Amino acid sequence: MSTFRLIAFTLAALVAAPVSAGGIGYAQATGYFKKESRPTLYQPLNLLDARDATAWCSATSDPLNEALSFGFNGPVRLEELKINSGNNFDANTWNEYGRARKLVIRSGKQSQTLTVEDVRGAQSVPLNPPMLGSRFTVEILDQYPAEDPDASVCLTDIVFISEGKPLNGPWLTTKLKYDKATALVMGSWYSGFEGTPDRFLSLNFDGSFRYSYEPFDTTRNKEKVVQGTYDASSSRIVFEIGGKKTAVKFSKDPAKKGGFNLNFDGELPEDLKGSWRSQP
Repeated sequence: MSTFRLIAFTLAALVAAPVSAGGIGYAQATGYFKKESRPTLYQPLNLLDARDATAWCSATSDPLNEALSFGFNGPVRLEELKINSGNNFDANTWNEYGRARKLVIRSGKQSQTLTVEDVRGAQSVPLNPPMLGSRFTVEILDQYPAEDPDASVCLTDIVFISEGKPLNGPWLTTKLKYDKATALVMGSWYSGFEGTPDRFLSLNFDGSFRYSYEPFDTTRNKEKVVQGTYDASSSRIVFEIGGKKTAVKFSKDPAKKGGFNLNFDGELPEDLKGSWRSQP
C-alpha cells in the first residue's frame, strides 16, 4: 500500500443510530492465522457469531504477540463472558490447535484475569466486579498446547453478557462476512494525547460509526456523541453530511509498527477534523 492513500466517503444522517445502544460494533485483531492467504478463514469477526464452525486463531504459536479488541455502540456493563476456547469445528481441529487457558480483559484502567478449562464448548466466566466501557481488549496470557507445538492458538467465540442478555450471537452471522475494504478501517481510531486519548471514532462492521468525546474533566467539558453510517470500498470511504462529500487521507504511520493515521479534510464537523490514529 502506498504511503498516502486517498479515501472518499458516504456518510448518512448524523442523527440516525443504525444499531441499538450497546450493540456490538466490531472485533479486531493485531493479526491472525493465514491473514494474507485466506483472510476470511480465521478473521476476528468469527468470535462474535457463537458458532462452532468459525474461529479466530493467532498468527503464530505465541498468542502473546496478539491482541483482540472489541467495540460497542455505546457504554455497556459486562457481567459475564461465555468463552468457547480452541478451534471447536470438530474433534480433530480441537486437538490440532492450541487452546486459551488464561486471558486478560481490559477497558481503561479496569482489568480482570480469567481462566478457562480445557474442554470443548462455551464456558461461563463471571466478571467480578462487572466491567463498564464501550471498548475492550482481550489478550491470551497462557495456553493449553496443541499436539504440534508450532500450531496457532484459537478461540471459537467470546459472547458478551450484559443484564443477563448476550450482546452478540448467531443472529449476526449474515452480517459478519469478511469485506476487505471494511476490514482495513474497522475498529476504533483515537485522537488526543498519545496514551491518553479523549476522542474516539469507531467504524463498525455493519457500516455504522460512533464518535465520542470523553473529556477527563467533565465538570468543565461536556461529553458528546455523534452516530451515523459510512460506506467503504477498495479505494475510498465516503462521508456524506448535509449532501456534501469529503475526501480523506489514509496513511501508514511510520512511527508505529502496524499503525495507521486517518486524516479528515474538507467541510466536516469540527469534531471529526484532524488526525486520527489506530493505536491509543
